[in-house]
Parts: sequence; C-alpha cells; structure tokens
Amino acid sequence: MKKWLLALSAVFLLAGCGQQGGKDQTAKDTKDVKKVSVVLDWTPNTNHTGLYVAKEKGFFQKHGLDVTILQPGESGPNQLVASGKAQFGISSQEEVTQARAQGIPLVSIAAVIQHNTSGFASPVAKHIQSPKDFEGKTYGSWGSPVEKAVIQSIMQLQKADVNKVKFLNIGNTDFLTAVKRDVDFAWIFYGWEGIDAELKGEKLNMLYLKDFSKKLDYYTPVIITNEKLIQTQPDIAKKFMAAVSEGYTYAIDHPKEAANLLLKGAPDLDKKLVMKSQEWLSPRYQDDAPRWGEQKKEVWENYADWMYDHHVLDKRIDVQKAFTNQFLPDAKGGEK
Repeated sequence: MKKWLLALSAVFLLAGCGQQGGKDQTAKDTKDVKKVSVVLDWTPNTNHTGLYVAKEKGFFQKHGLDVTILQPGESGPNQLVASGKAQFGISSQEEVTQARAQGIPLVSIAAVIQHNTSGFASPVAKHIQSPKDFEGKTYGSWGSPVEKAVIQSIMQLQKADVNKVKFLNIGNTDFLTAVKRDVDFAWIFYGWEGIDAELKGEKLNMLYLKDFSKKLDYYTPVIITNEKLIQTQPDIAKKFMAAVSEGYTYAIDHPKEAANLLLKGAPDLDKKLVMKSQEWLSPRYQDDAPRWGEQKKEVWENYADWMYDHHVLDKRIDVQKAFTNQFLPDAKGGEK
C-alpha cells in the first residue's frame, strides 16, 4: 500500500494507467473546455459513484470540464497527482498524512464519506466478536505498518497481546477467498466487501474502527489534488468540485438512479452488489455534516496525533496544509 512513497519518481504515463469511465462529454466550444483526469484508488465501486454520476449526467460538461476517470495501474493516484500527471485522485487521510510528513504536496479537497466505514471483518463461524478474540488468529494483511499499530491499539483496550496474532500478507486477494482459505479476519470497507459477503450468504462479525477510538474515525476515502494546481489553477479545482458535489448530492438523494449510472459507466460490476451497496452507502456520504465533502481540522489532528503516537509517522505535520474546504460549493474559504 505504501510502495508509492518509495516510487514517486517512477510515474507511469496516464495512457497506460487506466481507462476512461463513462461516456465522452464534449462541449460545443472546445476552447472553453479543460481536459482533466481523476485517478481511482481501486476498481470502480460505490465510493466513486459521485464521479460517475457527474460524468454521465453532464455535470462536468456543464462546468466546462472534460473529465477522464482512470483506474490505477502500477502507479497509483498518489504518485500521479503528486507529480502532476493527473489533476485529481481518490486517496485516504492516512496516505495524505504520510505524504505530508515526507514533504509530498498532496492536499485533500473533500471527504467522500463523512465517517470511517472500515473495520475488521470475519465470518461468524470464526467467533471473533471483540479485539480480544484476535489472539490465536491469523490476520490477512496488505503489508502496511499502520495495520499492526491499529490492531495493537484496540487489543490493548482489552489487555490482549498483538504478538499472539499471526500476520499473513494476502495482497489484493479477495476478502471472501482469503477468509475461507488462508486467514481468520481482514480489514475491509463494509459498504462493498461486507455487503458482497452477505449477499453471498456469508454472515460477518464486523468491528468498526470508529467504535474503539474517536481518533480512528478518520476520512477514507478522500479526493486529492496537489498544491501546485491549487496555487496556479484554483478555478479548475473549484469547477471540478462543483460538479463532483452535484454528483454525490444526487447519489445521496437518488441511490437507485445513481447506482444505475455507476453501472452504466462501469458495466462489468455486479448489479446486485452495486444496488445494495449504494442503498447502504448513500446516506453515509454526508451523514451528520452540514454539506457533502466537509472536513474538520479536529479529525485531521486526531488521526495525525494517533499516527505519530503509534510510530507510524516520524514527525508531526501541519494539518491545515493537508486539507481544505475552500473548493466545496458555498465554502467561505476557510478550514473548519
């Protein structure tokens, strides 16, 4: 997950990193149209619905943008956005925080989901109902140092020993395949992998991170850009976020229709999964925030402090440089 921090200089050309999502949008006066790209963090899913809605309903075109939605290749969104090879991307608060600590100028410009919907999942048959039950079990890891830190921190709340957990790197192996074959539990987003498991008849025990610590209720995913674009082309960021905000607002108000637009843009997805996932996730995009995309300084400070205290970060960061609300519609230009 963190290879991008080591390979930032080896950025691949965008043409080889993904494919366009949705139909082409062509404005009548091409002189007024700005071509930009947004790189996903994974294969298309309901975390990305607002982007596909904005594409399919012409919201980008209305704001003078011709947007290409790219899937990540060898180079992910963080590398491409930091280097300027792509203007926007989907990332997470964790990755932006780590980037800032290393002097990489990524900036989060919107929270896709207001609260952390990720956590540790396991089939009910594994009998994992609390962090204490992680002892003696095998965890399916993707290889990030933050994983052990998170597991250790919540196990300590129950005086459990993380050294009694076996860590097995499963990479990008499908969650259900992994828990049936190799491991006992893994870290997932319930809104996609959890819904998928239950649609397939696999009942899960789900331990959400936000239920164990306020500091773990961070933003994931987020929409990112880089400091150079903010400084030199703020109008592009404003137009992009105006269209994307319309997309996610539509998805909040019309989950079924939005799911169908995602399927139109990414027809290889499982329709039943997309429809059920969208129904679950749409009310969680904005949740208790005053508007979709809103980010709070407190949330950024909490998680940055947690990462530093648990030795995931080597130094503290200036969180006010890591995010901004200034490009959200009706924003007053200041961080909250």
